Amino acid sequence: MRRGILLLLIAFTGAAFMLSLAIGAVSIPLDEVLRVLLGGQASKDTWQTIVLTFRLPKAITALLAGAALSAAGLQMQTLFRNPLADPFVLGISSGASLGVALVVLGGAAVSASVFGRTAFLGELGLVGAASLGAAAVFALVLAIARRVQSVITLLVLGLMVGYLASAVVSVLIYFSLPEQVSAYINWTFGSFGGVTWQQMRAFAPALLVGLGTALLTVKPLNALLLGENYARSMGVNVRVVRWWVTASASLLAGAVTAFCGPIGFIGIAVPHLCRALFATSDHRVLMPASLLLGGGLALIFDLISQMPGTRAALPLNVVTSAVGAPVVLWIVMRRQSFGRI
Repeated sequence: MRRGILLLLIAFTGAAFMLSLAIGAVSIPLDEVLRVLLGGQASKDTWQTIVLTFRLPKAITALLAGAALSAAGLQMQTLFRNPLADPFVLGISSGASLGVALVVLGGAAVSASVFGRTAFLGELGLVGAASLGAAAVFALVLAIARRVQSVITLLVLGLMVGYLASAVVSVLIYFSLPEQVSAYINWTFGSFGGVTWQQMRAFAPALLVGLGTALLTVKPLNALLLGENYARSMGVNVRVVRWWVTASASLLAGAVTAFCGPIGFIGIAVPHLCRALFATSDHRVLMPASLLLGGGLALIFDLISQMPGTRAALPLNVVTSAVGAPVVLWIVMRRQSFGRI
């Protein structure tokens, strides 16, 4: 039964990937898309350019980002034993947001016209600023994780870091020009379309390292399901496991936020959907299932946000929130059963 569901998830993710390459403002036949992917030449040069230059890197970005956020969400929910924990609970997203805010909103010496240059801001400024902000919080969280004994303490400190960063961002917004505020808000909407092939050289390896580490934490995460004392009785070094889980989740969340903006709800919703689909709490099943379902749903969300057939587009976070909010409500209603995961 589980193997059949897993095969369906693989088919779903593969279909979502192909549809993301075929559907958009310009519709391209699936056979033409397949021909391009196999190294052939499309019937129209424009189709070739659209698939290889624009849609393929965007689809790969969505696939990797969805998988990364889902894996990080599963790790955080197990580590903190909290059904509403998400990849950004440690303040990584807030750190990335603060980095972008300092560049976009800070510094009166830099004119608003510079920040209005989307190419510079999207391809260099935003990614660099978000990466530095996420890396700073990442380093702080790892240092804390080495010293603290309790995951609750780590959770509270992460939340406090997030609140502090949000407070600084609010101050910067209050004193900024409307053009600067608009540039920052556009970044917070989230997008999978800003990662170029050149940036993919940094984006993909970072996420693959994080995902590889997440897969290595499957066995100790299963031990943590019954509490830290049980895990210790099974010979698990809880402090080391906590550090590696924190490092993996922080790297995944930080890289996605730096390159795509703060993408919400995927990390919360997908692990619960996988638990419901497979009726298990075994991370040997949930981790690969979360990677597949997270990647597939991210592709579908991006496809919906593009409003195929039109030249209009919705902010990505609008779509993820519209789908994710009902899932979170369902989680809250079923919270009494969380002890079984």
